[in-house]
This record gives sequence, structure tokens and C-alpha cells, in this order.
Amino acid sequence: MAPEKRDAKVVVVDDDKLVLRAVSEVLIRDGYEVVSIQDPVEALALAKDPSIDLFVSDVRMPNLSGLELLKAIKQAQKDVEVVIMTGHGTIEMAVEAVKAGAYDYLTKPFERLEDFTYVVANAVERRALRRRAAMLEDALASKTRFEGMIGRSAQMQAVYRLVETVSPSTATVLLRGDSGTGKELVAKAIHFRSPRKDRPFVTVNCSALAETLLESELFGHVKGAFTGAISHKKGLFEAAHGGTLFLDEIGDIPPPTQVRLLRVLQEGEVKRVGGNDPISVDVRVIAATNVDLVKAKAEGRFREDLYYRLNVITLTLPPLRDRPDDIPLLAQHFLKHYSDRMGKKVDTLSAEALRTLTVYAWPGNVRELENVIERAVVLSRGDAVGEEDLPPEVRAPSARPDGGDRDLAALTHLRFAEAKALAVSVFERHYLAAVMERANGNVSQAALHAGMDRSNFRRLLKEHGMAKGQAPDTDEG
Repeated sequence: MAPEKRDAKVVVVDDDKLVLRAVSEVLIRDGYEVVSIQDPVEALALAKDPSIDLFVSDVRMPNLSGLELLKAIKQAQKDVEVVIMTGHGTIEMAVEAVKAGAYDYLTKPFERLEDFTYVVANAVERRALRRRAAMLEDALASKTRFEGMIGRSAQMQAVYRLVETVSPSTATVLLRGDSGTGKELVAKAIHFRSPRKDRPFVTVNCSALAETLLESELFGHVKGAFTGAISHKKGLFEAAHGGTLFLDEIGDIPPPTQVRLLRVLQEGEVKRVGGNDPISVDVRVIAATNVDLVKAKAEGRFREDLYYRLNVITLTLPPLRDRPDDIPLLAQHFLKHYSDRMGKKVDTLSAEALRTLTVYAWPGNVRELENVIERAVVLSRGDAVGEEDLPPEVRAPSARPDGGDRDLAALTHLRFAEAKALAVSVFERHYLAAVMERANGNVSQAALHAGMDRSNFRRLLKEHGMAKGQAPDTDEG
């Protein structure tokens, strides 16, 4: 049977013709596109070739050593991976190779062939992760970023278009959406794209304040209006004069405050608490809520006249679970932000971590994703966030919205080869875990049940991090 073609190109460099042929044949057998080169000087010509994912090079060669070739490759393309191999290995040489940027250092002859293929597979995967990260960074720098918002999905593109349409007007806007969907970002985008952009943008969370304090904050108060009112105070409507006032969680405003708010919207005037003199204000109001105002209106908890005054233009923000295409972009954005902040070089997400993030239901939306990535950067010990760095509730199968079909649909933002690799990887991991459980951890019995050669079965276990602990090998000894 012909090997499955892998989406990776490997250059093998070794002046020993027999070794060159043997290593190349192993990689070809595993499905890689292989270029075999005996002369390291000839390999230099490929150092800048962006289609190459990995160089596998001997150290001791005439005209140019493997370490010199490694340094030249890294200078030409810092993200291409290089695996060094030698029959005369020393600790000092290994340290020098890793410092120069080698992914790994292997001694010939290989103790086990699967150790070599395992290192190659991991190096190729890291190259793929770096490419994906670079693509996401490019996407973030293009039309997927809009006034602080990030998203290339059809839903977010529709939001961007509506923001551009309503921004020049003075119409009141009602933003609807679950908590954490980015309603304040949209409000700021509308303000900073409007003629009021040079005037104040003022925010108040209506659910965070008690009724009396909320009225004082919104409308101001006069000296002596209540205990503690020792002087006159301007309200937020006055502070936002000429600009925009963002009323977050407006569905939680108590009925008496709703009456006063309606008066301001209708007449363009405020009266400070305890005062009688009206004060003219020119303020554009943008309100936001995660409450169903139609239901609240029907139940008498929200005034009908205020609802219609606010609901001139409605903009609904989609929950994150409905736009999986945007999850990799957002995750990469937060990854870079928190890596830079913490001074850590964590620049990619593993394939498993990315898939887990993509199929999770995200009840807390973008805010929850940001918190998860911040946590992952703190916990990560390498340059890539792994699935093990994600919280248990995100990794749990019960966290996925509706099973396999949703899982597959969530992969459509990837290229076919990447999506297929992710799906196959997940299948392999679950299959291996189930077979090992059935065999009570006995590798030989599990391999027999799977109809696989024992060494290949062990290699798969190792690739999925199940060679120790999760899948103990109890058939030896």
C-alpha cells in the first residue's frame, strides 16, 4: 500500500551515500516529500526556499559542516526546522546545535527507528504551527481587525458594515448580545467613527450601582440633595455633552430611573437630583443589554416608551460559539498580547489545543477565551500552548455543543490538509485510549486487537503522549 502523502517537504543532507539513502527511504515510506543531497554546499541553495519544512543534516561533512549549514539556514529562515544527526556525538556539540536553533540532535545509528520518525513528525508539526501562527498574524493585520474588534466570520463582517452605516448619524443604538461578546468595543467603534470622535466617550454600568447612586451618577445632584451631597456634582450626561454616553446593562435600570432617562432622551435636558433647573445636553446614547427587553417590557419590568426610544437601531452581536472561524484569530491575538506582557516566547497553539478551543461552546464568549489564553500562557513551559495547558472544563467532551457534526464543522476554517490531520489525530487518540483500556494497559494485547505491529502501536502512543502514565506498558517484566 502506498504511504499517505504528508503535507511536508524534508531535505536530507549527508555525505554518506548509504545513510542518505536509508534515511530518505524511511521518510518517503512515511509519506514525506523528500529531497536527498550529498553535498552540503548544494543544500545551501535551498536555505531560503519557503516550501521546505525541515532539514535533516549530518554534522561532519566536507566543505561545510552541519552546524555551519544549520546557522546559514536559520539566518535565511528562522522558522524552518533543522534536525542534526551525527555518528560522533558529544554533549558539547549537542548544546551548540540547540543553541544555534536546531530542533533536536540525534546520534547515529538510531537506537530505535521510531525515535527518529517521532522527532521528524514533531519538528514538521512545529513548522506547521508556526506557519499557521504567521497566517493568523497576517489575517489580524488585515480586514479581520476593525476598531479593536477581531473577526473574519460572516457575522462579524455584517457587524462591521452596520457600524460603518450607523456611525455618522446621531441615532440611538441598542446593542444586544450575551455577556462577553464585546458590546463596549462596538459602542466605542461607533463613537470613534462618528463626527463626535473628538468629544467624550463616557461609560456607565447600570447594573453595578444602587438606584439612588445611579441617578446621581447619570444626572448629577445639587448640594444637600441627600446625606453626603456636600457640593454640586455634574452627572455623566453633562460630562458626555457633545459626545457619546454608553449605558451598559440598561435592562437592569429600576423603573423610577427609567422615567428620568426617558425624559432626557425626549427633551435633551437633565435635572440634577434635588434640583429644579433643566440643563440642556447634546448626547448620543448607545445602550447595551443581555436581557430580553421585549420580554421585560411584556412583564412590566421595562417601560414600553423607553424601549422604543432606545430601539431606533438595533445591532445584535453573535455569541462566539456561532462564529468558530474567529476563534483561531482571537486566540492568536490574545496569545501574542499575554506572551509580550509576561515576557514569554509562547507564539503558537498545538493542533490539539486549537481544535479543543474551536469546538468548545464558550458560554463566557470572547471574555472567557481571553481568560483561558492568559492562563495557558502562564502555565505553558514551551513555545507552544498544548491541550494540557487548557482548563479541564474546556477540555471536557461535555463542553462541546453538539457532538461530532459540530466538531467537523468547526474545522472548516482550516485548509483541508490541516483539518484532516486534526480529525485523524483526535480519532487516533480516542481509539488508542479505548483499546488500551480494553487491554488493561497491555501494549502487546492492544496492538494485537488493533491489528497493528507492536512497534508502530507504541510509536502512536508516544506521539499522543500516552506512552507513560495514561497508557502504561504492563506487558514487560
